[in-house]
Amino acid sequence: MKLASLKHGRDGRLVVVSRDLSLYVAVPEIAATMQAALDDWANTALHLRSVSDDLNSGRRTDALPFNPADCAAPLPRAYQWVDGSAYLNHVELVRKARNAEMPPSFYTDPLMYQGGSDDMLGARDPITISDEAWGTDLEAEVAVITDDVAVGTSADAAAKHVRLVMLVNDVSLRNLIPNELAKGFGFVLSKPASAFSPVAVTPDELEGHWYDNRLHLPLRVWLNGEWFGEPNAGEEMTFSHADLIAHLARTRKLGAGSIVGSGTISNKDRARGSCCLAEVRMIETIEQGGPKTPFLKAGDTVKIDMWDSKGQSIFGSIEQTVVLRQA
Repeated sequence: MKLASLKHGRDGRLVVVSRDLSLYVAVPEIAATMQAALDDWANTALHLRSVSDDLNSGRRTDALPFNPADCAAPLPRAYQWVDGSAYLNHVELVRKARNAEMPPSFYTDPLMYQGGSDDMLGARDPITISDEAWGTDLEAEVAVITDDVAVGTSADAAAKHVRLVMLVNDVSLRNLIPNELAKGFGFVLSKPASAFSPVAVTPDELEGHWYDNRLHLPLRVWLNGEWFGEPNAGEEMTFSHADLIAHLARTRKLGAGSIVGSGTISNKDRARGSCCLAEVRMIETIEQGGPKTPFLKAGDTVKIDMWDSKGQSIFGSIEQTVVLRQA
């Protein structure tokens, strides 16, 4: 089934969306919000699926036209947002561009950071920045939403806790990152609000493309209307979504509604393009001695989408325009 949160108050209004993303039905009698549904998933999922089946079969006479622009993030605010770096090709390029070796632990121990989760952007919300000199970048990723996960949960067991899958644009302010990392405490200012796809879907909706706890489909990115990349999200993903959840749960439990991101999708085949500007700039540095591609500026547009085998959008697209914050 496919679920979304229409913009309404702080936490949105939960709706069930048709498979083709054309219609929706509000379900206040089941759960008012996405978080409420996740808090009681064992019960609410059964009722939500029944609504989804009726909607997709045309039996719901109360269905309304679905408009992605009306959507908040599936979880407009979340108890936890943690992002990994599961694609080591991306990490290797970062290290190579600055002539640094890959520590052996990077191949066995996922990199992760904890982001701010009190302000999640909808798929059509702008990327608002205060200074173009901060080096604004997109990062196209896949993210999962979990139910409650106990401390010490293994990767095999973690797979059973993936309730929903969605897309994310994990915006980064690249020129603020070096000084923050130099302090030894990680990202804060360099990671503003992230944007999420209009719809989050259950893994069974992914037509057999969800296996090995990875989503085996290209993630498609356009910049200012031009093709930018379409690396496959399942290939060369060193750490699966279950691995990332298990790593996070090693020393603490996860509450229902925790969001865990994959990190920037990246493949070795450069013909597939990239999912972030930093990767393009790293390749330029390696091959040409320095970066040529600029970071995002006011007026630039970003589109991120993933299609099924029929070429139809699965999650709805993330479409954002960069705007300068007014003083």
